[in-house]
Amino acid sequence: MDNKLVTLIGGGGFLGRYIAQALLAAGARVRIAQRDPRQAFFLKPQGGLGQTQFVAVDVTRPDTIANAVHGADGVVNLVGTFAGNLHRIHVDGARHVAEAAAQAGAALVHVSAVGANADGDSAYARSKGAGEDAVRAACPAATILRPSTVFGREDQFINRFAAMIAGLPVVPVLRAGARFQPVFVGDVARAAVTALADPETFGGRTFELGGPEVLTMLQLHQRIAFHTGRSPRLVALPDALGSLLAALPGTPITADQWKMLGHDSVVGAGAEGLAALGVAATPLDAVAPEWLVRYRKAGRFGMIGRAAG
Repeated sequence: MDNKLVTLIGGGGFLGRYIAQALLAAGARVRIAQRDPRQAFFLKPQGGLGQTQFVAVDVTRPDTIANAVHGADGVVNLVGTFAGNLHRIHVDGARHVAEAAAQAGAALVHVSAVGANADGDSAYARSKGAGEDAVRAACPAATILRPSTVFGREDQFINRFAAMIAGLPVVPVLRAGARFQPVFVGDVARAAVTALADPETFGGRTFELGGPEVLTMLQLHQRIAFHTGRSPRLVALPDALGSLLAALPGTPITADQWKMLGHDSVVGAGAEGLAALGVAATPLDAVAPEWLVRYRKAGRFGMIGRAAG
């Protein structure tokens, strides 16, 4: 990747910042493209002089995408949402990016999600699946990555549950039996860089990315409680009550997200994964304590007694 130019569409987000850092460490030049490039300026010190570029882009406007990928050797599409017009972002936007990458002759990595299915019962799964179809039609050589739930210091999944566990004596658990295969954000970043570095080998293939273990929603809460030194009462809510809550306005979960939780977020049997990309999966327990410590009652000081014990 030395001196190659890679455009990250949505590069200032959670996963994007890790891919940007991995590319910069590999000697690539990185162009961060998103609606408000100023939100990604924190990445500038990560690279050398002139190694990072910033440009405004709107995936619903093909002209801005063409400008963002001009002269690029590789493109990564990271744009995704759980709200608003999913088809416009996940399908039309993905198509625009794929068409621009193909026109520019750039290698393309499209980030989708485990469970993407154009015939799925949730709008999110359907839009992600239709987006993959649109990408394949416009750029058959694209590499598609389907990560399970991605965790890391800045995630909005593990951290959300950790905050609940730290602040409540009784924590309700929705879909307690739903299964996840959490994958470390750094592993997904390495997978993306590997695919970009060798498009002849990895182009045209789909990889499902999951961590080394599968956990239920209840087990995930228990694991977070352990690492934060908390012992709340975890109460598995009946599905009937969870469905009712999801249907009400103003609750932390939408009806579509409730449907998503009805399907396991795990790597499919026989699917190519991290190993096929030469990436060793990182266990949650190996990295989560580094940032979950802030949810302990005494922060890092709370680790002293645990270490002594």
